[in-house]
Amino acid sequence: MPVSVRETVDVDAVLDDYDFTLPDGAVAVRPPPERDGGRLLHLGVDGVEDAHVVDLPGLLRSGDLLVVNDTRVLHARLRARRATGGRVEVFLLGTGPGPIDALVRPSRRLKEGELLELVDAQGEGRTGHTVALEARSPGGTWRVTVQPDPMTAMDSLGEVPLPPYLDRAAEADDAVRYQTIFAGQAGAVAAPTAGLHLTPRILGRLAENGVEVATVTLHVGAGTFRNLRPEDLESGELHPERWTVPPQTAAAIARCKARGGRVVAVGTTSTRTLESAADDSGEVRAGQGTTRLFIRPGYAFRVVDLLWTNLHLPRSSLLMLVCAFGGHQRVMKAYTHAARTGYRFFSYGDAMLVEPESE
Repeated sequence: MPVSVRETVDVDAVLDDYDFTLPDGAVAVRPPPERDGGRLLHLGVDGVEDAHVVDLPGLLRSGDLLVVNDTRVLHARLRARRATGGRVEVFLLGTGPGPIDALVRPSRRLKEGELLELVDAQGEGRTGHTVALEARSPGGTWRVTVQPDPMTAMDSLGEVPLPPYLDRAAEADDAVRYQTIFAGQAGAVAAPTAGLHLTPRILGRLAENGVEVATVTLHVGAGTFRNLRPEDLESGELHPERWTVPPQTAAAIARCKARGGRVVAVGTTSTRTLESAADDSGEVRAGQGTTRLFIRPGYAFRVVDLLWTNLHLPRSSLLMLVCAFGGHQRVMKAYTHAARTGYRFFSYGDAMLVEPESE
């Protein structure tokens, strides 16, 4: 009798290959003073090179194409109060007018049908905004209705949804620094962090060097903060995220490939968008859709030629993607070097430029 995949997957055994130890203080709790002031770990064909973010234009070639994610992070974290006076945090996961998904904490004592009053940062009520808890959903979320509507509530009362591992409340500067300079399409609940390093100065130098820039959109979902589960590894799929590739970007990619240039994906989000939008021949089609693409070692990349990314969490799907592109041993060796030489990790941390593993 055949053994089911579910019975054979050992999550810890798989993820142990993507584990590493960080020294104290390695997690970047705040961004560098200058947006493009971080370090750059360049993993090239000849090994690891220590550089700086501002060195990026000199590492690319005329004819290359930089593809960035122009999603805009929603101010999705809201404060609320129960009729009993208890404080509640509501993390909205959508923007639609009808019932949407939300993470609500603490969830255990809340009841279906409750009406929460949204409050300001000082905990004051009477804002005119409410959240109705319609029903519990599988996976620990709630279906909620926001009055007058989610976008109005987020714009007037919402806070920047910093990653939980930063272990601090959002500050005024985060409203600017946790957005890329090209953020335009509202819909993400986490930043496409590789793009946080890029500045007008860098983009100007890239243009002078003959490097084009194009945009895609992938709205980063709350699943990016979730630990990998057995069902993720078994199905080979991740949480769904919405993507868009504009016609001008598809055309720019085709031109880049035709002239022998390289497509440089800014971040794992741009990578997953481009690879999701490509057909079997590697041609990227304009359009939109939802992706569950889980890129891990063994995946054959069809579009992306270089990867610009951050230094990611251990045991994460993001690190698995980087290992798939750059080679598991090469990438993990580079991470060991980064940890030993003082690189700053995660969302507000330093950058990495990865060239593919030579065959």
